[in-house]
Amino acid sequence: MDSNAPHFEHEIRVTWGDCDPAKIVYTARIPWFALDAINAWWERHLDGDGWFQMELDRNVGTPFVHMSLDFHKPITPRNRLICQVDPIKLGQSSIRFRVLGRQDGQLCFSGEFVNVFIVAETFAKQAAPKDIRAIVEPLLID
Repeated sequence: MDSNAPHFEHEIRVTWGDCDPAKIVYTARIPWFALDAINAWWERHLDGDGWFQMELDRNVGTPFVHMSLDFHKPITPRNRLICQVDPIKLGQSSIRFRVLGRQDGQLCFSGEFVNVFIVAETFAKQAAPKDIRAIVEPLLID
């Protein structure tokens, strides 16, 4: 693991439509923001291939088996939401990401998300593909 690995950041434009009557982001939008950021991480590291292409073109599915979120500050449309995505663990057949969402330098949410690798067409568990393992291992952080 390399605690000096570069962090990936994904910018999200939070809009009025993302908010509830309390004028903050609907709670249910926050996992969506985190998943959008993880998909962008895959696109950056797999030459433009996100979950859609992984599933259809590579026959690699990555369904979620765990999600956890902690909320620190409300998210509003006042500033862009910057989601930092880091892979923190790569198991034999799973990957764990940490996502930190910040606005104006303030931590708004933190979460961990675990996917398992499957053969998409059969939904059968598989080991992390070697090409994906080679990409992820150098990017793991403590």
